Amino acid sequence: MFSKSRINEPGPKAEADKPKSPESQVSKPAMEFTPSAPKGKAVASVLSSDLTVVGNLRTTGDIQVEGTVEGDIRAHLLTVGESATIRGEIVADDIVVNGRVIGRVRGLKVRLTSTARVEGDIIHKTIAIESGAHFEGSVQRQEDPLAAGRSAPPALGSTRLPDAPAAGEAP
Repeated sequence: MFSKSRINEPGPKAEADKPKSPESQVSKPAMEFTPSAPKGKAVASVLSSDLTVVGNLRTTGDIQVEGTVEGDIRAHLLTVGESATIRGEIVADDIVVNGRVIGRVRGLKVRLTSTARVEGDIIHKTIAIESGAHFEGSVQRQEDPLAAGRSAPPALGSTRLPDAPAAGEAP
């Protein structure tokens, strides 16, 4: 009625006696990896709605945040979901805000949808704010908003010559 499984037994002797060709001697992986996305098309990393991250996130790829992040985020494309809350600075080439951001936003293209709530300054090259979006802060256009945090030029009036005393200093 029941028989012993032959999974681990060698195949027929006829196969074992055949001479092996050079191609058949190359070891083949047991399983081949098949990417889920087409070649050249990156898949966004998704932080789900039940996830809270405390710390900074940095990637050259895309991130979609549905949960809570308490820290700065730097990415290529950042999508803030409707249920998401980010407390920190966000920097990306493209930023789409559907949820809540408390902190500075810096991006080449920034889009606030009708469900967005942003409390902080926005530095952008291009911006779109849909009707119904809530925004408290200032908006500043810059040719390269991503470079704003790297090395800021000295403030006007703060430059002094090396041998000139500062105001209030004795010569």
